[in-house]
Amino acid sequence: MGCVLCPRQCSIDRANGRGYCGESVKVRVARASLHMWEEPCISGKTGSGTVFFSGCSLKCVFCQNRKIASGDRGKALTILQLVNLFLLLQDKGAANINLVTPTHFTPQIAEALRMSKSDGLSIPVVYNTSGYEQVETLRMLDGLVDIYLPDLKYYSGELSARYSNAPDYFTHASLAVAEMVRQVGVPVFGNMLSGEEMMKRGVIVRHMVMPGHVRDSKQVIKYLHDTYKEDIYISIMNQYTPPDVMEDYPEISRRVTRREYKRVIDYAMELGIENAFVQEGNTAEESFIPDFDEEMYLKEIKC
Repeated sequence: MGCVLCPRQCSIDRANGRGYCGESVKVRVARASLHMWEEPCISGKTGSGTVFFSGCSLKCVFCQNRKIASGDRGKALTILQLVNLFLLLQDKGAANINLVTPTHFTPQIAEALRMSKSDGLSIPVVYNTSGYEQVETLRMLDGLVDIYLPDLKYYSGELSARYSNAPDYFTHASLAVAEMVRQVGVPVFGNMLSGEEMMKRGVIVRHMVMPGHVRDSKQVIKYLHDTYKEDIYISIMNQYTPPDVMEDYPEISRRVTRREYKRVIDYAMELGIENAFVQEGNTAEESFIPDFDEEMYLKEIKC
């Protein structure tokens, strides 16, 4: 049977080829590190134990991780090596295990998480995704993931078709968020030994404001607030970074302006949203793209 893990339903036999995601059944990891650029309650002072998986089932034209989403880079790992990587990150002081773009490897990740927990993995597990998910695939993770960190990129099917080749994005992503909330419930926080308050369980939905599309951002935020009120956190980001060449998409070939971002934040405040993260200062001018040429802890994994 071909692969149907994501909404693409490409039905490719990934044991003998590569799916729309660009990956075979063999797990590939492009980077593993202590990452400081997540929301404060995820990164903390020690960093989130991020595992960046190669490939992607969405492949947006503006992808900030395009080096690994569409390129042929990454280290192939067995499930046992993935277990050892999770435990290594915990030993390094990671606040959590942060699975970045994991959708197309969900069955292998679920098995590795079960083994890791049996071997002493005790920190929270974060599932960090584009939001373009199949509910049936997410159910493989029920009881294994503590924190869901999905995007809700678009409300408009026209925009998701143009920039992500996914006119059905909102349909699938909204159902995915509902399943995530069903699994982990309302946000739960706890104090670390350092005194900082970290998320232990819950859902943070990310939305990145795009240049020229304030109206769509407002629709996304209104939908989330109307549906979940304070049962989730919303992270409103201004860090959109266009690729160097965007000849076919001139309307999004620039950064988000401060005025555009302020309009979205002001709207969220008007709605009465309290559980939110915002980015302040010059974050729109900074780069949040990791160096995927550095293997970091991948070199230390036990075979």
